[in-house]
Amino acid sequence: MDFKGKKLLILAGAGVHSKVVRAAKEMGIYTIVTDYLEDSPAKQIADEAWLTDIMDTESIVKKCRETGVDGVVNFCIDPAQWPYFKICKELGLPCYGTEKEFEILTDKVAFKKFCRDHQVDVIPDYTLDDIKENRAEYPVFIKPSMSRGSRGQFICYNREEAEEAWHRAEKESLDGNALCEKYMAGKQDLATAYFVIGGEPYLVKFGDRLLGSKSDGLDKQVMCTRLPSVFSGIYEKNVSERVKNMIRKMGVKFGPVFMQGFVDGDTIRYYDPARRMPGGDYDLVLKTATGFDTVKSVIHFALTGDTEVCYGEPENAYMLNSGTGLLVSLSVRAGKIDKAVGLEKMLLHPDVVYGRQILPEGSEVPASGDIKQRAAAIGAYVPKGGEPKELLKKVYETYHIYDENGDDMIVSRIDADTL
Repeated sequence: MDFKGKKLLILAGAGVHSKVVRAAKEMGIYTIVTDYLEDSPAKQIADEAWLTDIMDTESIVKKCRETGVDGVVNFCIDPAQWPYFKICKELGLPCYGTEKEFEILTDKVAFKKFCRDHQVDVIPDYTLDDIKENRAEYPVFIKPSMSRGSRGQFICYNREEAEEAWHRAEKESLDGNALCEKYMAGKQDLATAYFVIGGEPYLVKFGDRLLGSKSDGLDKQVMCTRLPSVFSGIYEKNVSERVKNMIRKMGVKFGPVFMQGFVDGDTIRYYDPARRMPGGDYDLVLKTATGFDTVKSVIHFALTGDTEVCYGEPENAYMLNSGTGLLVSLSVRAGKIDKAVGLEKMLLHPDVVYGRQILPEGSEVPASGDIKQRAAAIGAYVPKGGEPKELLKKVYETYHIYDENGDDMIVSRIDADTL
C-alpha cells in the first residue's frame, strides 16, 4: 500500500520512539512527534515536532485537525495509553484498543480480577484493611495501581511500613490508588508480550528479567532480559492457552498486549499489564531474528484500521529462530557523568542490533532506584550456536561510564555465567 503523503502522529519522543519514526519514513509517511520536551531524540529525526504534552489531548486533537493527521501511534510507554485512546476516539481514527481493553490493561486491580475470572494465575494481594487488621503476610510489595515508570514501589516488612508505603504509592498512581501484593522474593520475573492479528494472539516476547542488586538500590530494575525464557516449556504446557483465551475473551482484535509475571512452580503469576508494546527496543531484535515487524504492523493499522494485516510471520516469533536475545540495561550509581566510552565500538559487533546512550555526558544522576539511573541500553541477537554469555561479557568489558574522578559508575552488572 502506498502511504506517501500520509501524516502520522507519534505520542512522545524518547529514544525508544526513534524506531517508529524511522520505520514510518521507510514507508513514505510524514512523521510528527509531540511531547513537552524540546530536545526529545525522536523529534530530532522526525519531519515535524510539536511542543505539546501528550496529556493535553484537547490541544493535540485541535492540531491534528488543523494539519490533517491521518493516524496516531502510542508504541511503548504507559502514560500515553489513555491519551492515545482519547485522541483517536475524538478524531475518529483507528485505535487498536477499546475503552474496555484499556480499562483492564492499565489498571492492575481490574487486570487481576479479569485474570482470575479467566483462570489465569495472579499474585495474591491485600487491601488496606487487610494491612490495618494484620491479615497481610509479610513481606509485601506495594505500588501504584496505574504505572508511572517504576515509581512509588516499596517492599514492606511490617504493618507500619506498609501503611506509610500505601499512601506514598497512591500519590504516584495515575488514578490515586495503590495495590499491595505478596512479595515474590527469589521468583523469576518474566516479560510476556502478545501481538494480536485478526483476533488471534501470537506470543512474540517471553523473557527472563534479570534484576539489579539490593545493595545498589536497583533490585526492582531490569539489568538484562534473556530471551526466550528458560521457562518457555512450562509456559507453553501449563499457561499459554489460558492467557490466549483470556485475550480473546477480552475482545482484542489487533495490536500488543503486554504482561509481567513471576514463575511460581509450574505456573506464572501475573501482576502488571499494558495495552502497548514493551519498553525498549526489543522490536528490533525480534525483527532481526524472525523478520516479524511489530513497528510497521502498528503503523499500518494506524493508517488503515485493518486488523488482518501484519509485516512478517508472528507464529512462534518469541523463540527467535532458536537464537538468543539479550536486552542489556546499563545503570549507574548516583553522581555526575563525565564521560561515556565504548558504545560506538559495541555497535560494530556483528550480534549487536542497537545501542542507545540514554543519559548524556554531564548528567547528574540521582539515587532514585528507578529508570532515572538507566544510562544506556544495548540489544543483541546471538544466533543458534553462539555464546550469549560471551556477548554480555563483551558489553561490560567495552562500555564504561566515568565520573569526574575517573571512576566507573556502572553498577549491578549481571554475572554472564548465569545466562
